[in-house]
Order: sequence, then C-alpha cells, then structure tokens
Amino acid sequence: MYIPEFNRQEDRAATLAFMRANPFAILVSNVEGVPFATHLPVLMDETGDQIVVRGHMARANEHWKSMKEGAESLVIFHGPHAYISPSLYELRESVPTWNYAAVHVYGESTLFSDEGGLRETLHQMINTFEATYMTQWSELSEQYQSRMMKHIVGFEIKAKRLEAKFKLSQNRTKGEQARVIQSLNQSQDSNISGVAELMQQEGLGR
Repeated sequence: MYIPEFNRQEDRAATLAFMRANPFAILVSNVEGVPFATHLPVLMDETGDQIVVRGHMARANEHWKSMKEGAESLVIFHGPHAYISPSLYELRESVPTWNYAAVHVYGESTLFSDEGGLRETLHQMINTFEATYMTQWSELSEQYQSRMMKHIVGFEIKAKRLEAKFKLSQNRTKGEQARVIQSLNQSQDSNISGVAELMQQEGLGR
C-alpha cells in the first residue's frame, strides 16, 4: 500500500484498536493466478508481538482452496472515509481529496475444519459480536450445530507484515484540520463523522 510518511500510523495500540473497531474485512488471495476477494467478519488476537487474524467462510466458497501452505493472503481492515472539500483550505489553489484509514495484514494461512476448532472460533465470534446469542446457540441441537459446521472452513493468518495508513489531513495546517473536523462533525452520516472522530483521536486540529 502506498503510504506517505505523514500518513503512516506508527502507533501499534491505535492500529490494533482500529482493527478491532472495524472487523468486517476483505480477505484477498490468488485463485488460479487471479486476485480473489471475500468480504467477511474476522477476529483479531494478539499474543506477545504476534498478531493473528481468524475467521471462517462458506465451504462452497472456492477461495479457501487457494489458501495453501506458503501462499500469502492479504486482509484489509477499512474504516470510515469522507470527501474533503478544498473550500476548507486556506489557499485557493487547492484540490479535493478523500480522508480515510486502512490497515493491511499480510501472512500465510492455516486452514482447519475440525469441529473442535470451528466451535471455538464460532464461540469467540458470538461472544465478540452478540454475546446474548450464545444462549440461543447453546439450545440448538447438536445435530444442527454439527451440520452447520460442516458447511464452513476456518482459517488463521499469522501476520508477517502489517501496514497502517491513516490519511487524515496530517499535511494541512492546524486551522485547516480544525475546519475539516468541524465540517465532518456536522454530517448525519456516521461514516463521515467517523473520520472527524479519528482525526480528533489522533490529536489533529489542536
């Protein structure tokens, strides 16, 4: 990913927080020499310095068959984004741009389809995204649960390389940053106001 130095996010804690806050990611691998993408929710764990992305996909999705040992995949975490008008800048000779944040995680995949591993991953996902659903899931018959798990394949990707880009008007003056934040905060669209929140979290405009 192209990252100008002033857009490079070096804060590991901020990067991991962004990944956890935006778990609906894009998994990209090469399928027969052609890039193939699957949109799916993922879990992110950190053990020591090792970041691990975990999830599952439909067995009917041919994507998992390409995720062989030694083959690298890319997981893209993407968050809020917004158009930035040049009218917010001090100089008239300015052009529009787009503010956004994204994290790219590269690594080799390990696949698993054993019921124990899938059940553990599903339980972790339920507890992460809707803990109250665990009661309903637990009351479903073992036959139904096992049948559902036969239709999915789990994957785990240990990050070899991580790139984080927060393009949030870092190259503009404090006054311009403040105007961008004020403008974006006025939007009823959380996708747009979310950029203002990210900018504030990064201490911009102050």
